[in-house]
Amino acid sequence: MKSPISDETSVSPAQCRAARALIEWTRDDLAAAAQTARSTLADFEANKRQPHPRTIAAIRTALEAAGVEFIPENGGGAGVRLRKDVTASAVL
Repeated sequence: MKSPISDETSVSPAQCRAARALIEWTRDDLAAAAQTARSTLADFEANKRQPHPRTIAAIRTALEAAGVEFIPENGGGAGVRLRKDVTASAVL
């Protein structure tokens, strides 16, 4: 199951995995920050299910608060990066 990047509240499973790696968060860290179940997050990242839009928004909000910037699909492919003012060790 693919998750299209359609607007500024969307996040794909690949972006979610990459964002967690970028800030060195475990699934448990993100689940706690997004106030969602770890199993929901694991299933989403494995492309096994698409969570409710509010859950996706909570995941994205938590990652953005930790310093992740989402790069939209713009011909070069969707992705993630760390904000300039943040380092991975600063978000732990």
